[in-house]
Amino acid sequence: MAELTPMMRQYLEIKERHPDCILFFRLGDFYEMFFDDAKIASRELELTLTGKSCGLEERAPMCGVPYHAVEGYLNRLVSRGYKVAICEQIEDPKEARGLVARDVVRIVTPGTNLSTADETKNNYLMCIVYLSDRYGISTADITTGDYLVTEVDSERKLLDEINKFVPAEIICNDAFFMSGVDTEDLKDRLRICIFPLDNWYFDDSLCQRTLKEHFHVNTLEGLGLQDYDSGVIAAGALFQYLNETQKTALSHMATIHPYTADKFMLIDSSSRRNLELVETLREKQKRGSLLWVLDKTKTAMGARTLRGYVEQPLIDAEEINLRLGAVEELTQKPMLRDEIREYLNPIYDLERLISRISYQSANPRDMVAFASSLEMIPYIRQILQEFEAPILKQIFEDMDPLEDVTDLIKRAITDEPPLAQKDGGIIREGYNADVDKYRHSRTDGKKWLAELEAREKERTGIKTLKIKYSRVFGYALEVTNSFKDQVPDNYVRKQTLTNAERYITQELKDLEDLILGAEDRLYALEYELFADAYAMPPVRDPSPITEITE
Repeated sequence: MAELTPMMRQYLEIKERHPDCILFFRLGDFYEMFFDDAKIASRELELTLTGKSCGLEERAPMCGVPYHAVEGYLNRLVSRGYKVAICEQIEDPKEARGLVARDVVRIVTPGTNLSTADETKNNYLMCIVYLSDRYGISTADITTGDYLVTEVDSERKLLDEINKFVPAEIICNDAFFMSGVDTEDLKDRLRICIFPLDNWYFDDSLCQRTLKEHFHVNTLEGLGLQDYDSGVIAAGALFQYLNETQKTALSHMATIHPYTADKFMLIDSSSRRNLELVETLREKQKRGSLLWVLDKTKTAMGARTLRGYVEQPLIDAEEINLRLGAVEELTQKPMLRDEIREYLNPIYDLERLISRISYQSANPRDMVAFASSLEMIPYIRQILQEFEAPILKQIFEDMDPLEDVTDLIKRAITDEPPLAQKDGGIIREGYNADVDKYRHSRTDGKKWLAELEAREKERTGIKTLKIKYSRVFGYALEVTNSFKDQVPDNYVRKQTLTNAERYITQELKDLEDLILGAEDRLYALEYELFADAYAMPPVRDPSPITEITE
């Protein structure tokens, strides 16, 4: 009877734990797919389908994508409604005994995709739980940390929430399919993927405990959720789903915002389309829509905020007037407004940078972009002192300049680091003594050897003494046979030649270890220092800056 190879057994064991996902199985520089997954990926991604010997009589269907270009392929699969489990090597192949250990590090779904095509739009995941003629709704965007919860008492209000957020993915309880909502219309018209979850996700006590543990509170009153019974279940189920798929602490999701759906204008889906709020009726393009006319924002965060304002119009007169008061003062003070716009211009997408840092997927250039963006906050904050509008004053008071974080990144990381984390050249000179030592050893190794050779010549009186190198024996002090009687006691014989002897000393041995292992140690230490940054307390969110939408 044919027996599967160890690697294929490992693959099938992991695949068995994720039967509803396409498994991207890391093998060297590629993510490989096998059997039915390979057939699906080959068809959807237009990849060549090959085969691999796996111990069975027939070769296993196989296709793969290079790891450095995985995001494009991943986006194509996820946009078509597939879930993808990313299986990585979880130990260093150099240290592995036998087969390298592998496991799934993240599951990418339509609503949890970190690499969205349009940075001006949120990528929402929505959880809906239907309980006794009431809908609990929780909506989150893991790329920005947004986390919302509400509940409604009618199908019409539920559909309005869905049309407001247009989530990429809806997760729900089985009862949702019995509630009368036309789920097929949501799939076809809005292209929303809908997945039911097992009943245990919606256990009331489990959902409450999940939220309390994540936000470190003893009661739900501390989160403002005491009046959202079904909403709490939706929020708890959503967070458990994120824990299951993202396999990380999600520390950037630091707040949850309960709201009442009645706070915003109820607009049915037909009216939204005909009003062309964010896209035109025929071409489905932003150009020509109301949002296109209004959007003069300078940052991706501002663009998303403005889009939210357009899609969710306020109906409370007091709140409307507060917002209009801020707009009026910004209009009346054009010089200050233009100055703020200048400082906003070089700011990158802080929300999504914070998410990548939280996911430990930020590269060195992301950190440089993060620091250069944070450098603008003190200047913006200083200008905000000049305003009197309550909203702008509140933004000023809430805004954390994060100067300590900026200073740390500036001190630690070079101005132009490489894209990859393991290529070296990340850590700035003077930040870490060991990094400096290894870096200098690469460039100053020959000088150090020459200095040692000169010192040993003077100390021993052996004028012909030389430091030699061979690939087999490494560095050695070579002494011709005519001077063997002058060799000091601390010299240890290493190699015998026809006309000379080669010796090693502890000082030369230390220097050899430093020079020969310098590059590997340097790159490893730089990566370790960069990775250690993720172990720091979560980066504080300078969220008020996202509220300035020019």
